[in-house]
Amino acid sequence: MSTAGLGAAARPAVTAAGSPVVVRDDAPREACETYVATHQAGSSYHRPVWLDVIGRVFRHDTTYLAAERGGRVAGVLPLAFFSSRLFGRFAVSVPFVNYGGVLADDPGAERALLEAAIAAAARAGSAHLELRHSRQHFPELPARRHKVAMTLRLESSADEQWRRLDRKVRNQVRKAEKSGLEVRRGGRDLLDAFYEVFARNMRDLGTPVYGRRWFDEVLAAPVDARVFAVFHAGRPVAASLVHRFRQTVEVPWASALRESNPLCANVLLYWRMLTAAIDEGVTRFDFGRSTPGEGTFQFKKQWGAEPEELVWEYWTAAGGPLPDMSPKNPKFSAAIRAWQRLPVRVATALGPHVVRNIP
Repeated sequence: MSTAGLGAAARPAVTAAGSPVVVRDDAPREACETYVATHQAGSSYHRPVWLDVIGRVFRHDTTYLAAERGGRVAGVLPLAFFSSRLFGRFAVSVPFVNYGGVLADDPGAERALLEAAIAAAARAGSAHLELRHSRQHFPELPARRHKVAMTLRLESSADEQWRRLDRKVRNQVRKAEKSGLEVRRGGRDLLDAFYEVFARNMRDLGTPVYGRRWFDEVLAAPVDARVFAVFHAGRPVAASLVHRFRQTVEVPWASALRESNPLCANVLLYWRMLTAAIDEGVTRFDFGRSTPGEGTFQFKKQWGAEPEELVWEYWTAAGGPLPDMSPKNPKFSAAIRAWQRLPVRVATALGPHVVRNIP
């Protein structure tokens, strides 16, 4: 389960509350899957399958750490290791997605996983280790709280959800339904439609786009993913890739063409995603992460979504500064403006080579 092993020196027993904890990178996969599936705080991204996809698509080394106590899994931590000329060496749990980090039964197992991860990052020559949490696990580590997750508790029926919508949103849904839009739901059969919209939107934002293969692998993996696409006159104008884990449907990737805004295509896309989740009996809808106060934050808030804290914790080698790979970093502004001027075909071809190193 590892392509960047711990090594013999990194497998010592750690004493936590009188019980020995051993961290290993070769724990049985089935035991780890069961642990994530039954842990109250487990997310889909804690599953080993996400490292499988990341390793295949982006060719990053990965390690799946498991803490064991008394022969049973007491915690897990998936890690991906980056090495690039632009950003240097670093490790992340879990890159390209919204959650990850340490998942454990107690502080002792948490601490053992952190120490093992720091040791693995240091051996790989990493300048920092990033852990994507939804709460502070380690008070001594510096942390960023620059993003929030926007989540909505779903009603038991589409009719009740409709009654709770803001009047403006209901009017936009009605307008979209009268605009000749068609919404389709599927899998890899809709990947081309999704990617056409997504790649165009990323170029417009000045952001390098993931390669089509990333989404193809996600849809092919056992992670209950699907695509929603909105068409106008036979052409895709809005699309999303969503996936379900237990009672939550999450939207990690969604886009709409700017020229479709008068049609309210994006609003219809989200309404159909919400009603599909309700039809499945799902109780929680995760709109994905946003920066408080910005446009996407306000869009999600109008549906009734509320912010939930995201806390990204960092270990840095020799106490160095926290990394900042955000598009908000002023040193990237010129590059973003240049990227926005590229033809879509060129940006789509170049994007995967760049974004593989931006977690």
